Amino acid sequence: MEAVLWYVLTSTRGGANRIRILRTIDERPRNANKLAEELDLDYKTVRHHLDVLEENDIVTDSGDDYGAVYLPTDRVRNYWDTVEQIMEAAE
Repeated sequence: MEAVLWYVLTSTRGGANRIRILRTIDERPRNANKLAEELDLDYKTVRHHLDVLEENDIVTDSGDDYGAVYLPTDRVRNYWDTVEQIMEAAE
């Protein structure tokens, strides 16, 4: 999981936005529309990053499509020290 986190959050072009999304939903779960507003990103961009994060078991949704609220998975919570290291390294 640590290698996946480093790759998805730092070794790809969208890593910085994925870190911003993860940091934001860690504070409080939100839906894609709210994330787009708060992070000043295009809705489609947020959806793309959420899809990548979901595919890699970093975030999960609770709800249906448009209104789905996203939050970090239990699995990524077990590696939260690594997530914090990545966030610090990216600053």
